[in-house]
Amino acid sequence: MIYLTGKVTSYTHPRLGVMMTPRRREDPPPDVPIAVDNGCFADPGSYHEGRYVDFVAAMPRERTLFAAAPDVLGDHAATVRRSLAGLRAIRRAGVPAAFVAQDGWSEGDTPWDELDVLFIGGTTEFKLRGGRAAAQAARRRGKRVHMGRVNGLGRLRAAVAIGCDSADGNCLTFGPDKNWPRVRRWLESIDQQAEMAECG
Repeated sequence: MIYLTGKVTSYTHPRLGVMMTPRRREDPPPDVPIAVDNGCFADPGSYHEGRYVDFVAAMPRERTLFAAAPDVLGDHAATVRRSLAGLRAIRRAGVPAAFVAQDGWSEGDTPWDELDVLFIGGTTEFKLRGGRAAAQAARRRGKRVHMGRVNGLGRLRAAVAIGCDSADGNCLTFGPDKNWPRVRRWLESIDQQAEMAECG
């Protein structure tokens, strides 16, 4: 499990990476996993496909886990319509493309052939109720799974339990010096969780 923080910091951990977005003018840090978010959650009207794909293409490809195609919060059908061109453009840029599963998610009309990663987004209720089924459907197809907006140890453990490869959260965006010891304890806890699963 890789935990992607929403802010570039000086803190390091084998499980810590960074979620980049075009809205923040930060360079990707060296030697850590990164992913790219489209920014639609914070500001859906600001998305511009050409600018976004240029931003994605400038990332270090060997360390980029995925880039998320544009989505519509809480609306699976609208996300399917909005994401198709973006998924294809991200892949053409040489980066794995992530489709964001939203409320109303359906296995049957998810564009599996166009995606490399299933990003579990949507509301908290969807994550907790539909996230497991979405993750299982992705795993059956050999796709990686990511969960968004994971800002507590309980949610991080849930992401690990349903088979997510990565998760992101903004805990270090606000008060990083204060919050880093807490995030480090989360990462150590999921290390122990993984060890226990292997022993079982």
